[in-house]
Amino acid sequence: MAMEISSTLVARLLNDARLSPTREICGLLFGTAETIDSAQPCPNVAPDPRRHFEIDPAALFAAHRAARQGGPAVVGHYHSHPSGIATPSARDAERAMGDGALWLIVTASDARLWRTPSAGAFVPVDYVAVDKAD
Repeated sequence: MAMEISSTLVARLLNDARLSPTREICGLLFGTAETIDSAQPCPNVAPDPRRHFEIDPAALFAAHRAARQGGPAVVGHYHSHPSGIATPSARDAERAMGDGALWLIVTASDARLWRTPSAGAFVPVDYVAVDKAD
């Protein structure tokens, strides 16, 4: 079964990637097992944000803390590949923990969803962009 993602959300992330052609953007994805309901942009604190991403740990901890207190569940994260394609890079594979999290990789013109079933491994996840509030 395909994941559902708001078409408005996908369009926003594609636009954000277009507006950052030299730096990877990144953020958190919130939702359920079947849907990605929203995304929160986060600072990219990687030493070289032109080629890598690292979500600001403070933003990540705050999101997980809020989820434990009844807020939206963190189901994964997104980041961009400014000069590449929307498939996991070797660096992405090094960082994939195998926890089943979703990775939405965006470029200026494409967005592809992946899941990490085991350390270093990615499987594509089908999604459908639907018209709903994000």
